[in-house]
Amino acid sequence: MTTCTSRAAWGNLLRRLHFYVGLFVGPFIFFAALTGTLYVATPQLENALYRHALHTDSVGEPHPLAEQIAVAEKTVGSDLRLHAVRPGLVEGETTRVMFADPKLGPSENRAIFIDPVSLTVLGDLTVYGTSGILPLRQTIDYLHTSLMLGDIGRLYSELAASWMWVAALGGIALWCYTRPKRRINNRFQNRRRVHVTLGWSLLGGMLLFSATGLTWSQWAGGNVDKLRAEMNWLTPQVNTTLSGQHEVMDEHAEHRGHHGGMVMPEMAMDLTQFDGVLSAARNAGIDAGKLEIRPAKTMDRAWTVTEIDRSWPTQVDAVAVDPHTMQVLDRTRFKDFPLMAKLTRWGVDFHMGILFGLANQLLLVAFGLALCVLIIWGYRMWWMRRPAQSAVSPVQTLCQSWLALSVWGRGVTVLISVLLGLALPVMGVSLALFVLVDWLRWRAATRVTLAESSAK
Repeated sequence: MTTCTSRAAWGNLLRRLHFYVGLFVGPFIFFAALTGTLYVATPQLENALYRHALHTDSVGEPHPLAEQIAVAEKTVGSDLRLHAVRPGLVEGETTRVMFADPKLGPSENRAIFIDPVSLTVLGDLTVYGTSGILPLRQTIDYLHTSLMLGDIGRLYSELAASWMWVAALGGIALWCYTRPKRRINNRFQNRRRVHVTLGWSLLGGMLLFSATGLTWSQWAGGNVDKLRAEMNWLTPQVNTTLSGQHEVMDEHAEHRGHHGGMVMPEMAMDLTQFDGVLSAARNAGIDAGKLEIRPAKTMDRAWTVTEIDRSWPTQVDAVAVDPHTMQVLDRTRFKDFPLMAKLTRWGVDFHMGILFGLANQLLLVAFGLALCVLIIWGYRMWWMRRPAQSAVSPVQTLCQSWLALSVWGRGVTVLISVLLGLALPVMGVSLALFVLVDWLRWRAATRVTLAESSAK
């Protein structure tokens, strides 16, 4: 067995792990970064593309919500359940009336855009999730989260999010272990310095996007939710029942494919209640320019009015209103949220590029492009230092690097790997595949080495 110092052994292990992550997971991180950049760069394009539905030039007194909703219901017919209404409260904005259509996918709704002044139908589009994005960014979002392959495709984004923080921290640790004591000027070291500089510059962003991406993921996201529930970090939601039991809201439901529910109301809806509920919410302090009204699905529940302005300062207060008495039964205030719930809200909105408006977008575009360059630069470095011969030395394997560790080092790495594999299942499975491929390479290289030694 090849012997080396403890520092060299850890350096070799980090190098091989960083190599495997970059080689096999790098393309997935690259695609996630590229599509994420497209997503945050297109709100203005989306606004221009669908301006006919989002904006109106009509001037005058808006009609009551009841009349606007009646026009929307006439447009879609009587078969679809009214899901929510986003009234056009600012002059020049349309009212969005959303219906739950069973023909659409998870978290998708059919939205009818109404001119509040003229009662003209200006658009009929599919909207997605609580963010209400329109078809252009919806398509980009599907590419970003699942390669447009549904739940199976979501494994790719979870794989990228699971390993990105490892690649970031591992790269920094590798630099600390292997940086030369004096400056060396050659092609490889110059390229390495660019790679390291980009890595340090993007470290915070990679950790943030890895963490927020994992909360959206299919398998790791479930474990994150359990942890948040145990630590009381979930986002509070207004109580709409008479039992007094509070509910919690999943900020990531739209990305996990959760439906808003398809339960039909127990009685016909009185559309005039929308105006009364909106007025009651306004009187209770719900004063954001962007609101969403959700009618109850059953008679024993209250309606909810929620602020949906997730820019800075964040306005996501909500109230539950009895549609018959117009009394506010419960409310949640963002200022009263637990700290971790606030950080989650801000992290999600920053990830989507909406927290700080244009500045947020430009920062994320720069980050995404720089991350793509970082990955390409890493591949270029590997290409420059790739082995000239086809045969692989046992030293150039993860297995041999692990065997060179001390007993306690091997034990610690196995323990950490098992714990991470349980918490992040996609990482665990992919790590097992890495080890399998590496073990096959190590065994083949060891046989070649022994054969050469015997021949001598």
